[in-house]
Amino acid sequence: MKLIAAKDYSAGATGLNVIELANDADPRALSLAGIECIVLNFPKFTDGRAFSQAFLLSRRLGFKGEIRATGDVLADQLAQMERSGFTSAVPRADQDLAAAQRVLGSYPGFRVGRYQGDAVQVNPHFAN
Repeated sequence: MKLIAAKDYSAGATGLNVIELANDADPRALSLAGIECIVLNFPKFTDGRAFSQAFLLSRRLGFKGEIRATGDVLADQLAQMERSGFTSAVPRADQDLAAAQRVLGSYPGFRVGRYQGDAVQVNPHFAN
């Protein structure tokens, strides 16, 4: 998962190939033709609707572009975000990027679906 520092991210950087999806919108209603990046927002770290949106986009709709997490993104959530289908994240400004990278590297077996399938690796490792 690619991490983008909050200071380096411009929320208004949308164009023809980037779409920001409200966290109460249904991704199944989107036309994904020509879209390269979908930005999903976490208004509060306790609001998990974007996890469901990312899963729908990557697993059920087969979206292969970038799925970016923005908003109230904490380092502790990154591994689960990656498993849900997110490919990049903009952690909250007070989150240390080095610590966030350590979180992502802490459980490599968990991240690649070793124990259970996820949006990225459908079958668990032992089923292959």
